[in-house]
Amino acid sequence: MAVWVEKKQRVARIIWDRPPLNVLDIALLRELDDVLTDCAAQAAVDIVVLQGAGERAFSAGVDIRDHTPDKGPEMLDVVHGVVRKLLALPQVTVALVRGVCLGGGCELASSCDLIIASEQSFFATPEIHVGCYPPVALARFAGLIGYHRAAEMILTGRRFSAREAQAIGLINRVVADDELESGLAALLDELLGKSGAVLRLTLKGLRELSLGDFNRALKRSEEIYCRELLQTQDVAEGIAAFLEKRQPKWRHR
Repeated sequence: MAVWVEKKQRVARIIWDRPPLNVLDIALLRELDDVLTDCAAQAAVDIVVLQGAGERAFSAGVDIRDHTPDKGPEMLDVVHGVVRKLLALPQVTVALVRGVCLGGGCELASSCDLIIASEQSFFATPEIHVGCYPPVALARFAGLIGYHRAAEMILTGRRFSAREAQAIGLINRVVADDELESGLAALLDELLGKSGAVLRLTLKGLRELSLGDFNRALKRSEEIYCRELLQTQDVAEGIAAFLEKRQPKWRHR
């Protein structure tokens, strides 16, 4: 299996491993969905930590091969199923980010309640470079980090350092690379000192009040992606150029 769980006290750590950069394909995401379903039913677990295996990446995003017109709808369904499940988990969710956090990986991390990252991590939604857009970011980032910052991330695809990501409110804490585990331990100690019952109820209210029309917005983002974006010539060109390791030749249609 590419996804596994390590449990200790009231904490479950979900780890996925797909070297070299933990790119998320449909099969791995289905495993992750199943693991989240199981975690949701664990009454003894109050905190869920999500992380990519190894030292190089949380995740470099969703496999570009799954962005094609024939696989796109299935890819969106499984990615957004995981995001919706994350946002509905009764436990506090923490993204532990080391290294690369791009595209769908960035959307996954941003769907957690808290994000702690190593100093050398970086964040981006680079889909625009291959003729796509990030549907979850489109639906949520304006409310999360402000419209103009969301527009910059989504429309330019540029990389934000961990410190920049913290400054715009995308992530919570940044620690030295060799202190990531101790930084996580400190955060977990803060959370584990609270009542599990109260944490769950507080999360319930916080999410309901802050997410607002997210599900409606994400559904509309999916519709534009499937009905319009995937019908353009440039989405096919962007994917082909990426796979062929060349610059895309946009036709602007």
